[in-house]
Amino acid sequence: MTDRVYRLAAFCILLGIWIVFSGQFDFFHLTLGVLSAGFISHVSGDMFFQDRTKGMKERRRELSRLPGYLVWLAWQIILANLHVLYLALHPRGLAELEPAIVRFRTPLRSDFSRYVLANSITLTPGTITLKTEGNRFVVHAISQKTKESLDGSMERRIADVFGEKGPK
Repeated sequence: MTDRVYRLAAFCILLGIWIVFSGQFDFFHLTLGVLSAGFISHVSGDMFFQDRTKGMKERRRELSRLPGYLVWLAWQIILANLHVLYLALHPRGLAELEPAIVRFRTPLRSDFSRYVLANSITLTPGTITLKTEGNRFVVHAISQKTKESLDGSMERRIADVFGEKGPK
């Protein structure tokens, strides 16, 4: 595919995000969205889709799998919020606090899938990605339960979305 197709795809994605987050559908806001998405995709469009070995068919497949992962991630965020709420408000919650630094290697190959993993971990309350270097991750976990949540299930789901080999 040509560079124009990738820039057009980046433009469409950015415009879609603009429309969803702004929630405004009047001419002024849509024009701002078109101008902003156009400028960003023109200036930095080559940074989107750095792995250009995948065709549009594979990209569409990834895009079709993404909503399922996002629903699962939203549920994990809700469960983690409830756990942190328990730690904060329950009389025995303080006793369960066991902050720990967890180091692990991920089998995820692409930079983007590792980026999604790092941000998914950070979005989940009780864990935060401190550092990534290649396939090495350093994560802070607030309790034993949040430490155990780094069991590879998130990596497997991300691997399924992007057609990569996940952890066993």
